[in-house]
Amino acid sequence: MTGLSELEETVRREVGVRLFTVLAWVPERRALRRVHTSHPEQYPVGGEKTVEVAQGWLARCIEGREPYFGKDRAAVREIFADHELIESLGCGTIINVPVVDQGEVLGVLNILDAEGSYDEESVAVARSLAPLAVPALRGGAA
Repeated sequence: MTGLSELEETVRREVGVRLFTVLAWVPERRALRRVHTSHPEQYPVGGEKTVEVAQGWLARCIEGREPYFGKDRAAVREIFADHELIESLGCGTIINVPVVDQGEVLGVLNILDAEGSYDEESVAVARSLAPLAVPALRGGAA
């Protein structure tokens, strides 16, 4: 998973991040499986979410292939069931970017930091980095 570790460092440099995870999309189960994490104790690799997030998030990120930007704690609380754990790590803003290859959603980058750390420019930079995850998600590292 060297590719995803390198991607994490790039995200850290280009966007800034406290918590970074990569989730592989498992369409047959409508689930997300964690394949990379900056915080293995709280968010271990292999952990799976049978999408415990709001339907609007699924419609936007997975079906619509568009990033989700939760600019503050209220937005994070509204969408994510694990918001208390997210906040305990000092995070209050999130960018979720779908990783898309040839029209297929392979997964999602989850980029979190302190409230107020991100803006629309951050979302654009994060979106530009998402293709870097394609080889790892296609190559069985997921």
